[in-house]
Amino acid sequence: MNAPREAFIAPRDVAARMPIGGTIDTVMRELLPWASSFAVVPVSGFAVGAVAFGASGALYAGANLEFAGAPLSASVHAEQAVVANAWLRGEREIQALAVTATPCGHCRQFLNELASADRLAIFSAGRGPSTLAELLPASFGPRDLGVRAGLLEPADHRLAAPVDPDDALALAALGAADAGYAPYTRTYAGIALTDAAGNVVTGRYAECAAYNPSLPALQCALSAMTLRRLDTASITAAVMVEAAGPSSQRTAAAAALQAIAGIPLRYVAASPREDR
Repeated sequence: MNAPREAFIAPRDVAARMPIGGTIDTVMRELLPWASSFAVVPVSGFAVGAVAFGASGALYAGANLEFAGAPLSASVHAEQAVVANAWLRGEREIQALAVTATPCGHCRQFLNELASADRLAIFSAGRGPSTLAELLPASFGPRDLGVRAGLLEPADHRLAAPVDPDDALALAALGAADAGYAPYTRTYAGIALTDAAGNVVTGRYAECAAYNPSLPALQCALSAMTLRRLDTASITAAVMVEAAGPSSQRTAAAAALQAIAGIPLRYVAASPREDR
């Protein structure tokens, strides 16, 4: 079967790809070249692909994303990309993950935020199934900080922001912030981007207990663009909505957007709604 253009395969199409007597990891491994085809790697030249299997029965692709002339910290790892892809499409649980290379420590820590982290099966080149506990022994994660919710679980933070009801891009950014995951700082952030062709893409902040492996809202949106095979250099407008808190992505996002697309960031501060 031909690989789809976008980084998603619906449950019924996944079933159609399943060989007689085969298992889902067989399908996932076979799709890794498709996932790797989404990689944008002008710095390293090293493409990484990831395929995730959701509880819904769908498959999602992810790939690493780098930006020439930007700090390496602006990069997105394939495992982050595939988790964000599933999250943005409404997936509630990732049950299995296949990657072209064994996940790095950064990604193991990020995967530890998943609500399904203790049930996740991981397949990588030359290895059979591994659990996250095997790859990340003596881990530090959400439970150590008293957090019971997990990444991919639905959320609505009911933020209030001074957004005009006719401002579709800002409303999209507010909706993304409302669904974000930031249990440690509660600085929920969302961003909405539009390109020259009128495509609108959103991203949400996915926070991590170890902080640095967190996925900023902008990088989440940029990854979503590349997984739709859209050019990040074609972005014409960007709006970020962010809740007040002890950290902020505003400065970093503005600098990254300037480097990537040469455009400013429109920023809107949000706060909890009074009727919560």
